Amino acid sequence: MQKPISAREIVLSLKDRFRPEKAEAGYETVFHLDISGDRGGQFTVTIANGTINIEDGFHGNPKCIVTTKDEVYEDTEWGRSNPQMAVMFGKIKVSDLGEILDFIPLFHRCEEYYQ
Repeated sequence: MQKPISAREIVLSLKDRFRPEKAEAGYETVFHLDISGDRGGQFTVTIANGTINIEDGFHGNPKCIVTTKDEVYEDTEWGRSNPQMAVMFGKIKVSDLGEILDFIPLFHRCEEYYQ
């Protein structure tokens, strides 16, 4: 399995890193990821019935919108920077902290998954 390097590749790898057993029964969410820069993009991540779908562009009504730059996203996913600090200092903007706190544990971290 090839390690995802770019922010786009990392977002698309969410499908591989998804841990459906961590999703509570009936858990559903829609996230919009707006990642600026040449290695980013706009994505919709939908989780429902223990499955995940990732689409280019924004679709549906998101429960949470995450906005950041490609290099910031890459660094937080690979453990090179602290995601909580990135949020505190405005490098990552999150529209609903409660929703993202439910979302994050549903995935293996890149640094752990791609050893």
